[in-house]
Parts: sequence; structure tokens; C-alpha cells
Amino acid sequence: MNFDNYSLRLLKASDLDDFFHLMKNNQSRLENFFAGIVAKTQTIDATKNFLDDVEQKIENKAYFPYIIIDVNSGTIAGFIDLKNIDWNIPKTEMGLFIDVQHEGKGIAAKAFYLVCQHCFEKHGFHKLFLRTHPTNTSAIGIAEKTGFKKEGLLRDDYRTTSGDLVDLLYYGLLQADFI
Repeated sequence: MNFDNYSLRLLKASDLDDFFHLMKNNQSRLENFFAGIVAKTQTIDATKNFLDDVEQKIENKAYFPYIIIDVNSGTIAGFIDLKNIDWNIPKTEMGLFIDVQHEGKGIAAKAFYLVCQHCFEKHGFHKLFLRTHPTNTSAIGIAEKTGFKKEGLLRDDYRTTSGDLVDLLYYGLLQADFI
């Protein structure tokens, strides 16, 4: 998938160095809400193990992590993952972050839209959903721009890395409602 000067593709083991650096460069702002990935990418060896595990999960259709690549520099500009997949519905939760150096350029919204389209057309999902903190206005804006509807507030639904329980907004998008 391509747009502007960016491409989207699945994360793979050969992305080890670039992915490790992406996570290190963004760790402080990701550690509360991408706690699992941050914890699994603390060292280069841990990141290698994470990527090996990712390849198996992709093969098993249990997890799909996409990276956004700046084609001019070859660097990873962002990350969108499909997690908590339930093939009985079928539905998946989406997560997204953009590298701090690529924020504010509209990359996230375009990439997110393309991955949603890919989810419905290639994977055959019936529903996409995301959970985000009520103060994450960027994620809320991208979700709403893509057609997601706020379905509710989940109280004390997530424990941050610091141990706090926080509320999360739940947004959903049905295939039939995708623009």
C-alpha cells in the first residue's frame, strides 16, 4: 500500500534495527499505552525475539503489525497493528503511533484509512475497533475522520505502566459503514 511518499507493509524480522530505534526514540511517550510492545523491545535481543514471535503470529493470523515507511529516507515513520483478533465475529482492535519526527504531517490519518480499507477487503473483518484515552485528541480525530463511531466509555479499563487504572473511549467501525 502506498500513498504520497510513504508505503505500508507488514513488519518483518529484517526490520530489527529500524524497529528497535523507532521504539527507543518514542519509548517515553509510548510506555503507558503501548506497554506490551515497549516492554518487549527494551534491548536489541528482546526486539529480535519479539519480531520472531510476530512472524509466527502473522502466519497464524493472530496479529498483523504494519509499519509506515518514509520512502525518501527509508526510515519507519509509524506503526499500525491489528490485535485482539476475534475471527468468530470477525473483528480486530487497531493501534497506531507515529514517530515523533513525523507527527503533524497527516501521515497517520492516511495510513490508518488505508489499513482500514485493507482490513475489510483483504482480511474480511466485519468490525474494527480501537480504545483510546479520552485526552488522546489525535487518535479520536483520526478515528472519527475515518468513520469510527464512539460506542462508549470503558471505566478503569486499562492499567498504565505506572500502575494507574484509566478510562478508555471505545470506537467501532462496521464494514457496512466504511466510507
